[in-house]
Amino acid sequence: MTSDSKRFSSLNQRVPTAIVGALAIIGGVSYGMWGYFAVFLIIGGFSLWEFYRLAIMDEMAPLKIWGTILGMVLFSVSFLIEADIIDPKYILLAFPLFASVFLIKLYKKGETKPFTHVAYTYLGIVYVSIPFSLLNVIVFDMGHYRYQVILGMLFILWASDTGAYFSGILFGKKKLFERVSPKKTWEGSIGGGVLGLIMAYVFSLYFSDLTMIQWFVAAALIVIAGTYGDLVESLFKRSIAIKDSGESLPGHGGFLDRFDGLLLASPFMAAFIKLI
Repeated sequence: MTSDSKRFSSLNQRVPTAIVGALAIIGGVSYGMWGYFAVFLIIGGFSLWEFYRLAIMDEMAPLKIWGTILGMVLFSVSFLIEADIIDPKYILLAFPLFASVFLIKLYKKGETKPFTHVAYTYLGIVYVSIPFSLLNVIVFDMGHYRYQVILGMLFILWASDTGAYFSGILFGKKKLFERVSPKKTWEGSIGGGVLGLIMAYVFSLYFSDLTMIQWFVAAALIVIAGTYGDLVESLFKRSIAIKDSGESLPGHGGFLDRFDGLLLASPFMAAFIKLI
């Protein structure tokens, strides 16, 4: 079986998983702010857990359980602040909680590089939890819950991934970043970008939170940042010599594999939404 045939055959797993996952996310986000909160709290928690698991495979020793709890607390507190449920001063509670990582490591015996392990604990929060927390800035930008932009981000990312996947299979020749991700091609990236822009145009016709030009700018940011997000995660996995971050999502790998693009797109979109 050729390489392209193998990639097409994986659709038997990819498509059902993608449909079920997309429906769950769309349903939660559309249901209201608590549905959105539950969906992304779960996704963020599993993604952070996978990051720590991979770090442990690389012979690091981050605080997997406590670090995951801290990441979920950060997301929850930022959500409650942006939703105007609690006072912004409560974000200060995060700092003593984060400082507790040093105290826990202080009592850990037998570790030769405790500060390296502390750094990996914090890296997981910076790499995974902060981007997910910035989604709260996006959905509450106008002082109340709005799901249009977050749904647009997700659909543009999904369209970009789908376009890149099929364009890469059908037309891919010139490697995009062979040292990090040998399968990615310029042709695939261009196809993903085109489909992402088409999706932005469709959203501009039905959703008025952004103007058509703003949707196009947002799509460009999301596609480019999402591509780099995928490359960054590929670099991380390549350093550990593994293919997927997990097996939680059949045909897609793990949560990090599925949402790596969102991790880099989120900071850019949060800045874009606030600046406009």
